Amino acid sequence: MDYERLIDEETWAFIRRTAESYPEDAVDRSIEDQRRVYDDMCRAFRQPRPPGVETRDSSTDGVGVRIYSCGDPTRTVVYMHGGGFVVGGLDSHDDVCAELCAQTGYRVVAVDYRLCPEHVHPAQFQDCWTAVNWVESEFGDPLVLAGDSAGGNLAAAVAHHARGRIGSILGQVLIYPGLGGDPNQGSYIEHAHAPMLTRDEVLFYEKVRCGGAVPEHDPTFAPLHDTDFSGLPPTVVVTADCDPLRDDGAAYCAKITAAGGQAHWINEAGLVHGYLRARHSVTRAADSFERISIAVEALGQGLWNYD
Repeated sequence: MDYERLIDEETWAFIRRTAESYPEDAVDRSIEDQRRVYDDMCRAFRQPRPPGVETRDSSTDGVGVRIYSCGDPTRTVVYMHGGGFVVGGLDSHDDVCAELCAQTGYRVVAVDYRLCPEHVHPAQFQDCWTAVNWVESEFGDPLVLAGDSAGGNLAAAVAHHARGRIGSILGQVLIYPGLGGDPNQGSYIEHAHAPMLTRDEVLFYEKVRCGGAVPEHDPTFAPLHDTDFSGLPPTVVVTADCDPLRDDGAAYCAKITAAGGQAHWINEAGLVHGYLRARHSVTRAADSFERISIAVEALGQGLWNYD
């Protein structure tokens, strides 16, 4: 794959800057060391919260959350962070959540779910499910689910499980999610050695997450493994073109539309996994983040702008 041609210089600068604090061999290190270097990387990219955004930390039946508000919100976004189910937390995506709050005017609730390998599947799903139920009860607002990477997986898993249980979910926005696609075909092979995320790293995180045999036919683990894609909320999936997970987004949207639902796939040319951290330094990433914010805001208003 000719990444020198596909990826522009701004994005290469972001990749090099990321490597300064999160080296390519990070997954070969201890879990504790992986978390340390990931946190260092997130701090290096972290932006100040926009003016007017207020936060408070709380606990929802034992699950930590951070609540962002700006003005008088009438919608709530529940955000699940990325990090391969192994790293990340409330601080790693604090600026992303704060900016989503400021740009949409919605309340944002970030979920601090338990991490692997100390807590294997379905602990992460259970924590996100607990948090979403608490948010619905606590605020009574219509909801939009959102998340990046591992968090996109969890947001989709909640959306599947919520059918017939929670009626206030207006939509979901999934950002370069891993949804359980076939690792032996498509983008998993085409971009097996992509910058920022490789196929081997995807398989590593999968094994750590389940602590043994990978579950089969379990949509709380892999939403693409569900047998029923009807009744899901309107869905926007945003992927990076240079990412082994890319085709998961296309496959997921195709299954939803085939079942009669609304789904739209946005594939961002020349971008790599984890590009949310580049939204202040890379033009392509900034443009994508604007599309993400617009999608969140529109779904919260019951609008569908993709037909």
